[in-house]
Amino acid sequence: MALSGPYYSVQIVLIDFHTHTSASDGALDPCELVARAQASNIAQLAITDHDTMVGYEAAEAYHRQRPGGMQLIPGIELSCRWSATTIHVLGLGIDRRHPAMCHALEVMSAARAERAVKIAGRLAARGFDGALEGALAQAGDSQIGRPHFAAWMVEQGHVDDLNQAFDRYLGQGKTGDVKAFWPELAEVVGWIVASGGVAAIAHPLKYGFTGMKLRRLIECFVAAGGSGIELVSGRQTRDQVEHLARLARDYDLEVSLGSDFHSDAPYGADLGVESSTARGGLRGVWERWPSAGQGA
Repeated sequence: MALSGPYYSVQIVLIDFHTHTSASDGALDPCELVARAQASNIAQLAITDHDTMVGYEAAEAYHRQRPGGMQLIPGIELSCRWSATTIHVLGLGIDRRHPAMCHALEVMSAARAERAVKIAGRLAARGFDGALEGALAQAGDSQIGRPHFAAWMVEQGHVDDLNQAFDRYLGQGKTGDVKAFWPELAEVVGWIVASGGVAAIAHPLKYGFTGMKLRRLIECFVAAGGSGIELVSGRQTRDQVEHLARLARDYDLEVSLGSDFHSDAPYGADLGVESSTARGGLRGVWERWPSAGQGA
């Protein structure tokens, strides 16, 4: 997209390195997401489903037949543990077939399956029998997660809506908030780097850390081989973006931009972030794949 006139000529490049499909907890199937991104003139798109690349594989097959002008980057959002907190790390530009990533996907699939059994057991103790079977039915071919338990609870009439399911039973600190099965941060970062990818901390402000603790997380992340941080992940204030930009500079990190798109929602971000959001000498991860990101 370009803005032009007698006094200026500005090219706006839209990218999105954080999106989800129905292969994890997104509403759109992978082909629908790719088609929407293309219709939105997004130059670079990464599909980063939670702990699975099934969605990316379907999207890649669709994109190969209908490439348009968009570049599709292989990605994933991996769950891990650090300081008794679940942290999400984006893996961008990874080799899906590298032994390290094949191992990672096996570990994460097993972890989610074990976690689902634990969640179902806790819900059964609260009187919600049949939760595992119900959540598996909701998930279908998708990677099972708490949203599928929430959807089952709504279907059964146990709660009024998804928000109530999380507020009462599945959200942070509630009955169904199970973290114990995730691998450690250093291991997850190692998988991403070994498979040729860039590891970036996802939505770093969502963990609710103090400034000092967030810096400790970044220091551990960098020591493990991480090199990126998400500057934008959906709707954020200018102050939040500037705060993350300072951290990126302090630790010499590349920055990533994404919508964290899951579905059309009143307060959710639309697909696409302007690459010019990263100013002031910040290095964007998208610069590793320059053809589309530079508007070529």
